[in-house]
Amino acid sequence: MKEKQKLIDFIQSVFPMPLSNADEIVALFNLKEFEKDDILLREGRVCNEYYYLEEGFVRVYTFDPDGNDVTTAFASSNQIVFELFSFFKRVPSGETIQALTPCKTWFITFDQLQYIFHAMPQFREFGRTILINTYALLKQRTLSMIRKTAEERYVHLLETNPDIFQYAQLKNIASYLGVTDTSLSRIRREFSKNK
Repeated sequence: MKEKQKLIDFIQSVFPMPLSNADEIVALFNLKEFEKDDILLREGRVCNEYYYLEEGFVRVYTFDPDGNDVTTAFASSNQIVFELFSFFKRVPSGETIQALTPCKTWFITFDQLQYIFHAMPQFREFGRTILINTYALLKQRTLSMIRKTAEERYVHLLETNPDIFQYAQLKNIASYLGVTDTSLSRIRREFSKNK
């Protein structure tokens, strides 16, 4: 299980449980590696894999009515990556998940996840905690798009996830922040001057 130690540590950090239970859970996860620009999930397909991202950086995106690429989320190492609505509702995904760097993941399928949800109360609690945390982040993001200025959203992103600026294109960061490329350039210039 040494090769899956980071996954065990992650599970224990989210919901502490006996090591024997954590070992039983991670035994069901399989390794899958992606190259830069590989697609983990394509829009229109049903999400069937629940990934733990051990190493790497991914972005989630969709298209607006005019066909513009809009980034809806980023994920970095030590996070769960999947399209929640598609995965649990078994409907085609409205988003694409793309590797921005080489990625090392451990995954389980929908059927495997259902099995351990029912077989292991500890994993059910782990999964519930992940869902609560995911919902809370989504709610915070929605509120920040309404209540915070573009500058405040930029500063928050810089403080909470600075790696984004190393791995993502500025146009993707701009769409995630809900601003144009030009506005993001201006915000960055002003932020650098005021620092």
